[in-house]
Amino acid sequence: MNELSPVFDRAAARIGQLSGHFINGAWQRGNAAPIDVIDPATETVIGQIASGGATEVDAAVNAARAAFERPEWSAMPAAQRERLLLRLADIVEQHQDEIAAIETLDNGMPYAIARQMAVGSAISSIRYNAGWPRRLNGETTPVSVPGNWHGYTTHDPLGVAALIVPWNAPFAITCTKVSAALAAGCTVVLKPAELAPMSGLRLAELVAEAGFPDGAVNVVTGLGTQAGAALVAHPGVDKISFTGSTATGQSILRESAGSLKRVSLELGGKSASIVFADADLAKAIPGVAMGIFGNSGQVCAAGSRLFLHDAVYDQFLEGLAAFAAKLVVGPGTRDGVHLGPLISAGQKSRVMGYVEAGKAEGASLLFGGDAPAGAGYFVNPTVFVDARPDMRIMREEIFGPVLSVMRFSDTDSLDDLARKANDSIYGLSAYVWTQNLAAAQAMAKKLRSGSVKINGSGMEFALPFGGFRQSGLGRENGRDGVEAFTETKAVMVGWS
Repeated sequence: MNELSPVFDRAAARIGQLSGHFINGAWQRGNAAPIDVIDPATETVIGQIASGGATEVDAAVNAARAAFERPEWSAMPAAQRERLLLRLADIVEQHQDEIAAIETLDNGMPYAIARQMAVGSAISSIRYNAGWPRRLNGETTPVSVPGNWHGYTTHDPLGVAALIVPWNAPFAITCTKVSAALAAGCTVVLKPAELAPMSGLRLAELVAEAGFPDGAVNVVTGLGTQAGAALVAHPGVDKISFTGSTATGQSILRESAGSLKRVSLELGGKSASIVFADADLAKAIPGVAMGIFGNSGQVCAAGSRLFLHDAVYDQFLEGLAAFAAKLVVGPGTRDGVHLGPLISAGQKSRVMGYVEAGKAEGASLLFGGDAPAGAGYFVNPTVFVDARPDMRIMREEIFGPVLSVMRFSDTDSLDDLARKANDSIYGLSAYVWTQNLAAAQAMAKKLRSGSVKINGSGMEFALPFGGFRQSGLGRENGRDGVEAFTETKAVMVGWS
């Protein structure tokens, strides 16, 4: 018997209880037909969520507006907001095992990864953002107009923030957005992804337990085309923070233009990994591998394009194949699994379609390109070599465990290499592997990417995260991530 079975039993029971919208501190049932939630590892129904639309969104936005304007929230001392967020982090930590199991059943990611990445990073993000309420200071600015003046700025909360989160790392992304918005003094309407909504609903319970005022955090579940669209269009929303596909982000931007809502978009990526001849392959091989295979490739910042120096080309690919062969693909509820399923049948079909496109366009399949037999939306780690810049697998975001490899040599200058890496409509992340820090710093300067990781990867909440070009607008994390939920106000005080 799996020693984690009791944890999953408790999580499954909790999932069965999580149904309805959380509005103004209370659970409300929807009137429309519920939506089934599928375990992607077994293809079985594990629960249902309410199918919200304009009526539920309107109630949630109104509750958030009323909470924002009440002195209980608007006049709350910054230190108290900090204490509430820290208490929320503590409560999440107390339920870490259960939430990780919910994420595994709902999203499919292996339990150990869910516990570390989904919940562990969520706790870190809440605690990091908890420090900002007392640090959102403005500036004192010299004033040059005639007379005696004192000029200063403040960062005022925008108001009601609509947070629309994706399915690939739902709890971690939800906690980052929610804690940043609350730290800035906003109130929230959260719309979880319908494919993985359960950890967001569980968070609503924990927010209430932490003592946040009713209406400070509201959750409406449903389809993106219904609940999500109604939330984006609602005139009572002041700020939209969206993480997801570039196409949906573009649609949100068009819809928000009429009211000039403030918008942050964290969108797609086609990130480049560059391995130089002097790279430490003992670190670079697993780093590149998990940079694309981790979370089964369902990561916006996945390093899906690999530029590999001729001098280490064969050795690197041999090591990469050996590393991938040891990765266990299977249900995240099992011990020892490294890679879980893709989120849905549609996503699996999409990824396998790109595999076929890669073959048809002339790339060589080094390994993978297939799916394990049986139930579940699994795809094995896949690597193409002999890729060309014009191929779809090199240009389009696949969002699966598929890596495309191109080689370069000493005849390629750093400028040449940067042009190849920058040859994308995206610009979210980039990864450089070399022991020559001068070359690494030079590449970091040339890469048109929102973040550059040298000899490693990972998320640091003190640093902003976001992308260039069609990878989005604005930044999350760090000071930028909290200030994104504020407006800057200029004040001039005159005296005789």
